[in-house]
Amino acid sequence: MSMQTRLKRCAAAAVVLIGLSGYFSAAQAEDAPKKYKIFLSLSYSGNNWMSETANIIKSLAKTPPYDKIVDLQEVISGTDPQAQISAYESMIAAKADGIISFPISPTALNRVIRRGCSQGVKFFMFDSTVTEKCAYNISYISAGAGENMAQQLVNDLGGKGKIFMNRGVPGTSVDKRHFDGAMHIFKQYPGISVVSEYYGYWDDRISQRETAKALAAHPDVDGIWSELGEAGVLNAVADRKGRMMPIMGENMNGFRLGFLNDDYRKRGLTGVSAGSPPATAGYAFKLMMEVLTGKRKLEPTNIEYPLPWVAADQMKLCQGGVIADGCNVFAANLVPEGFSTEIYHPVFLPEITLDSALKGIATPGTTIQPLPAEITKAADEPGINCERCQAAPDQYKLTKVQPTVKP
Repeated sequence: MSMQTRLKRCAAAAVVLIGLSGYFSAAQAEDAPKKYKIFLSLSYSGNNWMSETANIIKSLAKTPPYDKIVDLQEVISGTDPQAQISAYESMIAAKADGIISFPISPTALNRVIRRGCSQGVKFFMFDSTVTEKCAYNISYISAGAGENMAQQLVNDLGGKGKIFMNRGVPGTSVDKRHFDGAMHIFKQYPGISVVSEYYGYWDDRISQRETAKALAAHPDVDGIWSELGEAGVLNAVADRKGRMMPIMGENMNGFRLGFLNDDYRKRGLTGVSAGSPPATAGYAFKLMMEVLTGKRKLEPTNIEYPLPWVAADQMKLCQGGVIADGCNVFAANLVPEGFSTEIYHPVFLPEITLDSALKGIATPGTTIQPLPAEITKAADEPGINCERCQAAPDQYKLTKVQPTVKP
């Protein structure tokens, strides 16, 4: 065989090898799972609650099979709506598949959300909501925390008394809906007087400071209705010697531990722990991934997460930080007092543990479990989760407590 023939055959073999290499590379690329570019967009981030929601989402993104298909990036934009708008614009430009977000305003973000939807981006809002109809809203606020807590306070006070209202972050749909629901109840009782209304910004330290100021001005207050930050409210009340009072709050660990304190109970502490489950973020993330991966057919809609409701005599301490047997509060040495306890759900979020919410790590040995096929549609809430819509006649209906005092 001549040298020229050998060279021709070698060249032909090389072409075949190159072709085969390209073939196998293409086949491997086809076998590789699709990576989904997901952005976690947070606005207000100054409390334990927001850190917990981010950690729950991060832990799920690290849990098989999401650990192989999710590219998760977190962006914190602060309380300025324009900053969150700019953040959304950057995410859309980066070809996001999905944006899971706590929106700072129910209306200010609508235009940029609409533009993102037109480019195929899926927007999933958790806890707080927007009125843009192409977004998915997953929230507990339409379940009536504000009005149910208000009615319980009215019941405990016998329909008469001076009260404080500790509100959240101004301008958010959560604060507006809670306040509107509560005032719907309080206005029915002429004997109830709101003597101080202030913003605790969902922070236990700010809430403690503002409540202490209110107590100095109104030492004869009879009860307190509070959004998140209620652990600080309790501290301010407990710092005074003598009589305590009914406090309706959310689910900070320090607040729930207060109902297990014998001294506080003897001094008159009673109330309810409701609202604000960080678990909503995990539920929203799992819904988003089921939609993106084609496992669930779901058009943009408003979805209601169940409202937690734990009365003073229903507090149960978790042993060693393990969430089991219906426990709902952790030992003080395990979490900060401002830690929000509603991080887990046996059906929606069986993958979540205390370490998930504290550290953002996957639970060893777990895999993502499918969500139930059925979802609970949230009622239309004008200015909260829809624009041109009509509120139901029973918008503020009571679901957890009934009046024991006639309006």
